[in-house]
Amino acid sequence: MSVDISNLILAVPVAVSPINLVATELTGADALVLYPNYVSELSDGSVQLSAPTKGASSKSTRRTRCEWSEPHYWSLGSARDHLNRQEMTLTKVNWAQKVVIAQMHVYADDSPPVKVFWKKGDITLGFRRTYNQIDPVNSTVLKGVPLGAKFVVSIHTTAAGVVTVTATCNGVTGTSGGLQLDDTWTSRLFEFHGGVYNQVDYTDTTPVDDGSICIISDLSLAHT
Repeated sequence: MSVDISNLILAVPVAVSPINLVATELTGADALVLYPNYVSELSDGSVQLSAPTKGASSKSTRRTRCEWSEPHYWSLGSARDHLNRQEMTLTKVNWAQKVVIAQMHVYADDSPPVKVFWKKGDITLGFRRTYNQIDPVNSTVLKGVPLGAKFVVSIHTTAAGVVTVTATCNGVTGTSGGLQLDDTWTSRLFEFHGGVYNQVDYTDTTPVDDGSICIISDLSLAHT
């Protein structure tokens, strides 16, 4: 199945310019043309995203990503159901073996309500019930997701702020169950993200070949 990222926003670990070292953000269509080393369409229509550990990052971190995001923000009440579903394969991970693979991000804030990780072969979750909650509540959604295995990960959020994260691999499914956001999130704006976001800081001694790579073979985004 062909994955269409042309209208999504891609963050790639390449500096905007020699004097602006922040990671570049551009449309998926442009990323496929300009940065094929990081964003490429494979022969079967799937999309490969590559994030070396050392590269350009956002202003607030020293962690690199090759990650898609939705082009428009949305509120909880704008639709009954909000869904981010990715079928993907991790083919390489950084030395720390921890990478964000999906997020429900919040506008103008570095503390999203939902982050989904691949961590040493497990799918784990960080959840913030309250806006700007300092420490997320961490849990394991699914154990036993090895490198090279195709899996599905989804974030489903309702207008009432009930979040469910589900992961399936090799016929086994795990779920977070319904997690309730409190009313501090009601007025906030969100967007879904996905791909690979390294959870390790780069340094001057970071090997140039360290990093994370994923292949997305199916992607569904819906607000209905």
